[in-house]
Amino acid sequence: MATVCFYFQVHQPYRLRRYSVFDSDPYYFDEYKNAEIVRKVAAKCYLPANHLMLDLVRRHNGRFRISYSITGVTIDQFAAYCPEALESFKQLAATGCVEFLAETFYHSLAFLYSRDEFRDQVVAHAAKTNETFGYQPRVFRNTELVYNNDLAHYVEGLGYQTILGEGADHVLGYRSPDYVYMPHGAERMRLLLKNYRLSDDIAFRFSNRQWKEWPLTAEKFAGWINQVNGNGYVVNLFMDYETLGEHQWEDTGIFDFMRRLPDLVLDHPDNNFMTVSEAAAAYEPAGTVDVPHMVSWADVERDLSAWLGNAMQSNALHELYRLEKQIKDRGDPQILHDWRRLQTSDHFYYMCTKWFADGDVHKYFNPYESPYDSYINFMNVLDNLRQRLRR
Repeated sequence: MATVCFYFQVHQPYRLRRYSVFDSDPYYFDEYKNAEIVRKVAAKCYLPANHLMLDLVRRHNGRFRISYSITGVTIDQFAAYCPEALESFKQLAATGCVEFLAETFYHSLAFLYSRDEFRDQVVAHAAKTNETFGYQPRVFRNTELVYNNDLAHYVEGLGYQTILGEGADHVLGYRSPDYVYMPHGAERMRLLLKNYRLSDDIAFRFSNRQWKEWPLTAEKFAGWINQVNGNGYVVNLFMDYETLGEHQWEDTGIFDFMRRLPDLVLDHPDNNFMTVSEAAAAYEPAGTVDVPHMVSWADVERDLSAWLGNAMQSNALHELYRLEKQIKDRGDPQILHDWRRLQTSDHFYYMCTKWFADGDVHKYFNPYESPYDSYINFMNVLDNLRQRLRR
């Protein structure tokens, strides 16, 4: 049997406005640009993709099932700038065929710097998901699939039953990502690992005319899924939701591909679709995966270098989290909210200097001309936040 497990990440950050060293306005975020981007991506991706997913769920009488993680900052922006996008996700939630996952509210790297802050954000995100969609998350995925044994153990202590990770070659070795595993040291936690080859065929290679498998048809991809039968149980297709219509434009045929794929997968009597928690519960673990060092789903290295690969990023993150105690002792909810918005990992992604194999990815909706401009702008904002604390 091949169970297809579609998981989509939905995220848009609050982008900073241009902030000079002489600026003193305590509002740091570019509301016009953020609203413009959310509405643009909603028109190209969220609204048509949600309409398609709703149609697939209904057409297949609930046999087509999907999982989402929508960051808290994205839910807030939908509510403020594009309520019709939020309503379309609520319609999906009402089908009972959609699962919502937990993560950090602000799409942050808090686990690396402050367990207290990490826990607070996970609790806040679960509450927001429950309040918005009437769904209490049972599965956790960390920002950008950043994962190791320590994270799995900590999240298990928060009550989560399943966690997601990247099926990187250096993690799995000879083993396949197409099984359910247990994290090293876990008592009951289940680990689902992304099949990065098949996921990236859709997310990154779909429209690449230089790729030897182009064009990628639904028939071809369904055939690859069928090959898993006898060699695994679950095909974990994890990707950004913006793949549909934004990263891969409509004229590439991505929506037609997604529209046809479930029919072809379900034509095989041994195949089905499950949400993440359903897949984790359906199969016994094939073994334990030991991940002592941090991995992620970013770039070719699958490590933390997209956010911590240079001195600018390390300095910005260190200075940001160094303010935690002062900010929480101050008790000013607006300063706390601003500080948490500054934790969003995108701010540090824009500072990345890896302009080779991963360059095009780092330019996606990047408002800066260079990583150095991003660092200077961020530190100017952080300096103003310090001044507000002193006042």
